[in-house]
Amino acid sequence: MKRTIIGGFILLGGLLVTLSIIIASAIYATSITEWSGKSKLWFVIFGEMQYGDEVVQSLFLGFPFVLGVLFTILGLIILSYEYYKTFKN
Repeated sequence: MKRTIIGGFILLGGLLVTLSIIIASAIYATSITEWSGKSKLWFVIFGEMQYGDEVVQSLFLGFPFVLGVLFTILGLIILSYEYYKTFKN
């Protein structure tokens, strides 16, 4: 029971971080005029190298985004292990 609650909070925390970064970058992406790469949203989250004197219009939230995804995956692994262990017994 304790591991299930811990896994749930880790999953919830990871989802909160990841989804808040996605929502913030989606709102910010509408005001960007120049970007490089395939996706404007990807550019806002992770950014690119700066060329010359141009202004970098990115939030550079790649590390917290990846950390949130890892917490989400870790929480899912803990919850699925506890779910499997419950039905195994």
